[in-house]
Amino acid sequence: MEHNMHLYQSPFEKIKNGSKTIEVRLNDEKRRKISVGDYIKFTKLPNEEEQVSVKVIALYPYATFEELYAAYDFSEFGCEGETMQNLLQGTYDFWGKEKIEMYGALGIRVKLT
Repeated sequence: MEHNMHLYQSPFEKIKNGSKTIEVRLNDEKRRKISVGDYIKFTKLPNEEEQVSVKVIALYPYATFEELYAAYDFSEFGCEGETMQNLLQGTYDFWGKEKIEMYGALGIRVKLT
């Protein structure tokens, strides 16, 4: 199965060059349909003119993003050199605490195809 998702320029480029191997998302209804072995087509925002395809290698559901971030090296998220506090603040700013508490976190390990 192929899924479609969007990424802003920086995370898109990191997926494309292989330096980001774990994409993080809310573990919402859409993401719960993803299975190991599926493919994801990421479209680069804002212009949606470029795409990259990856294969899902593993899924890491967690109750919180803090648990997810603590379980892996930050470089795997494309965030080498960041602090836990900065990662969490960016995550809360992006999705909001209410949605995070409702759905939890999902790490998606990907491999370029």
